[in-house]
Amino acid sequence: WIGTPPQEFALIVDTGSTVTYVPCNSCDQCGNHQDPKFQPDLSDTYHPVKCNPDCTCDTENDQCTYERQYAEMSSSSGILGEDLVSFGNMSELKPQRAVFGCENAETGDLFSQHADGIMGLGRGDLSIVDQLVEKGVINDSFSLCYGGMEVGGGAMVLGQISPPSDMVFSHSDPDRSPYYNIELRGLHVAGKKLDINPQVFDGKHGTILDSGTTYAYLPEAAFLPFIQAITSELHGLKQIRGPDPNYNDVCFSGAGSEIPELYKTFPSVDMVFDNGEKYSLSPENYLFKHSKVHGAYCLGVFQNGKDPTTLLGGIVVRNTLVTYDREHSKVGFWKTNCSVLWERLNASSISPAPAPLGGEVAATDMSPAPATDMSPAPLGGEISDTGMPPAPLGGEVSNTGMPPAPLGAEISDTGMPPASAPNGAPSHVISGDFQVGYITFVISLSVKYLDLKPHGSELSTSIAKELGVNISQVHLLNMTSAGNGSLISCSIYPEGSAKYFSNTTATHIISRLAEVQLPDTFGSYKLVNWKVQPPLKKSWRQQHYLVVFMAIIITLMLGLSVYGIWFVWRWRQEATIPYKPVGS
Repeated sequence: WIGTPPQEFALIVDTGSTVTYVPCNSCDQCGNHQDPKFQPDLSDTYHPVKCNPDCTCDTENDQCTYERQYAEMSSSSGILGEDLVSFGNMSELKPQRAVFGCENAETGDLFSQHADGIMGLGRGDLSIVDQLVEKGVINDSFSLCYGGMEVGGGAMVLGQISPPSDMVFSHSDPDRSPYYNIELRGLHVAGKKLDINPQVFDGKHGTILDSGTTYAYLPEAAFLPFIQAITSELHGLKQIRGPDPNYNDVCFSGAGSEIPELYKTFPSVDMVFDNGEKYSLSPENYLFKHSKVHGAYCLGVFQNGKDPTTLLGGIVVRNTLVTYDREHSKVGFWKTNCSVLWERLNASSISPAPAPLGGEVAATDMSPAPATDMSPAPLGGEISDTGMPPAPLGGEVSNTGMPPAPLGAEISDTGMPPASAPNGAPSHVISGDFQVGYITFVISLSVKYLDLKPHGSELSTSIAKELGVNISQVHLLNMTSAGNGSLISCSIYPEGSAKYFSNTTATHIISRLAEVQLPDTFGSYKLVNWKVQPPLKKSWRQQHYLVVFMAIIITLMLGLSVYGIWFVWRWRQEATIPYKPVGS
């Protein structure tokens, strides 16, 4: 609920976003959603956020603005407002003033989805969690209970809960990764340890837990042993083609339609964390229903291309209470039926811990729409059973000008292709069919340079360090003066001889663009825009450069050889002419 008197909205909860937004009544480019649009004029407590140094400003109306574009090309933009926000009839949290987005335009899945908008729970100044923590009304923690394969919905707790005694925790390092991460060290299938080096799961960002991704993605060194172990445990099932011919899904028929009985056919999977604790996954945590064959299921775990990142999406936490304990840098997992979560919590005498300063913890239903409408939502709803696995990890980057969230979730001007994601929460993905050849972007510096060359090396080095790439991958294209500052066009190319980035690597780079911190000599930094580009198309001559070059060399050598032979022959012919005296 927003405003006084409160206006009700159904929001999709998303840990991969850092802003909450709903359609404004001034929005002519918004779709038809579950509830009426927000009417600021009818709220006695609404105030627009006036222009300030920390936001992108609409100077004509003196209002802060925001813009979000998602990898599947849906987008949201509008103004920032502040009003009283509350969280439903089940909430114990009193209404709090919070900044949110009042949409003036939306496109793509955001336009067509049933839910009204998005509730962002990532780390960032505009995140609902951060705002409530800053006000001191909740602890720096929240929990989400994700729905199962057949029953959607779920629950959310804002603030700290006393964890169940059998909740399994993993350390989460916010300094290491802009994403919520865990420290996975191994996998067991049917109680048998897989022969996987623990470092496989220890990529640059650790193992990422991203609710904005539907399925799970493993590096090749982990995926191959995993799929072999799963397949070897399946007896009496027939392997069949997936529901979509565009994907090489691994599917099996003959398992029956009763979800609770799947454990009799499919093996259990254990995730082993750095502290030695194990969290057991049931079959619904790694399978999705075959949409065309009754009683058939497909593996919802995929190889993450050649990218070393391990990415665990919403499928892994079906019917699981996940506690994001940001205060103590850990993430907890507790297997439960989310539809009866509160009964179980009460039966276990587990209640939300008191919030600081006498505040209260909010507990709210996460199911804004009937399960049939929630089915595609990777968070708080059913996981998509379309058989169309979205590619791993993508996102948005803030164009608000506010200090960007380290979550890397929001980005403007994506230029990204549509992802094969269903309706629901915007998927933070780049389509697996699209190859990112290189990334171009324009930055604004508050320092005016007449000649960039003396500073080019330092700037390239700083950008490379901030984006986590090699300096050889950074190319400064050109510079133009803009008022008292400079506009600089740059591009990032794949490392070495690679022709394109993996989708995950590209998204990681993009997510950092708005967060670059340059030395003071360059003044203030601002990301103006960016785009992803397909691999460069080479001409026939460029593609066969080596062959052409060798052919030219061989031709020259043959030509020189023939000429040399002819020259020697001619010289010998002249040398055999007998000497005749003059006048003889």
